Amino acid sequence: MYELRWNPVLKWWVMVSSERQNRPVLPEGYCPFCPGSGKVPEDYDVFSYQNDWPIMKPNPPEVFSSSSFYKVAKSYGKCEVILYSPDHNSSLGQLPLKQIEKLVNLWTERYIELGKEKFIKYVFIFENRGEEVGVTISHPHGQIYGFPFIPKKIELELESCKEFFEKEGKCLYCKILEEELRQKDRIVDENESFVNFVPFFADYPYQVFIIPRNHKLSLVDFNQKEKKDLSIALKRIVQTYDKLFEKEFPYMMCFHQKPSDGKDYSYYHFHIEFYPPLRNRYTQKFNASSETGSWTHGNPTSPEEKARELRTIMEDL
Repeated sequence: MYELRWNPVLKWWVMVSSERQNRPVLPEGYCPFCPGSGKVPEDYDVFSYQNDWPIMKPNPPEVFSSSSFYKVAKSYGKCEVILYSPDHNSSLGQLPLKQIEKLVNLWTERYIELGKEKFIKYVFIFENRGEEVGVTISHPHGQIYGFPFIPKKIELELESCKEFFEKEGKCLYCKILEEELRQKDRIVDENESFVNFVPFFADYPYQVFIIPRNHKLSLVDFNQKEKKDLSIALKRIVQTYDKLFEKEFPYMMCFHQKPSDGKDYSYYHFHIEFYPPLRNRYTQKFNASSETGSWTHGNPTSPEEKARELRTIMEDL
């Protein structure tokens, strides 16, 4: 079964893909993303790989609803795996800078190509890292979902940005960045093109945003210098995370950029959000009843304190 089911209360689509339950348990020592697996080229640097168990398809089956009230739709979309390196034991923070630049170029290429598909409205680039967020293959990789709709969180961001722009005449994220640079106590790292900081409103203890100094809508808008600086920003934050507790640090990395539906989003601002699920070395932060049932996130730590902790580690890199 591949279908979208409309939630009339929250006004969003839920993706249903019952076939994903059949994903096999991989044999010990086997990785489909390593050269020699028969799944990927024998020789690659970075590589875009069609997900074997997608949650959406470019040619989904027909759908039918037995109710005149509940709305369903075909689960159009594309799901790709982005391989960062042929080295199974590497990670985003360990990759050479030139390798990360190749990865940024591949992300940009796939963002453009997937966005050309008439049924894709939003291209979402992301990485899940660590068993804490459900990762079953440790080979360094991320994913891309080409959605046939704009996800609710992005939709809310767009609405807020448009409202702020119409009222204040400037970009909301530019204002957020301006405020962070003015206060300075939540900034973790910065270079000529990007600023890494723990947001004032962080809902995870070690949450970090990476935002370009200049107003950019998507990866497509970056020149080569900015792509290099983005590579540096990504490498340094992941290195810092890994050094924090002297172990591979779990996180969810999410790229937020303009939708691919051809409309004007000049008021929006590209950024990357990191959501690490650890509160400390031994304790995971779970989304429990208040977060899940009422969307009221509680941060058990001070954003300023955590920014200082990350900044101290990064200064020693």
